[in-house]
Amino acid sequence: MAREKRFKPNAKYRAYYKKKTCRFCEDKSLKIDYKAPEILKEFITERGKILPRRVTGVCSRHQRQLSIAIKKARILALLPFTVHE
Repeated sequence: MAREKRFKPNAKYRAYYKKKTCRFCEDKSLKIDYKAPEILKEFITERGKILPRRVTGVCSRHQRQLSIAIKKARILALLPFTVHE
């Protein structure tokens, strides 16, 4: 009975990546405001969905503030809810 060789991940094959840091923690002059859609557009997809923390690298505190600001901007029609093609 021949056993199949299974791929076992090895430490030397593990991909290392740079830890993303929060833009708002680094630069204190940047403020999260619902009246600034040009900043908020960087944190939503082209379809209008809010990007998660693991993609943007924002800390949990600022991610909560971002989501609230994006939702306020959507209600005031500064940002779209969805994009229809």
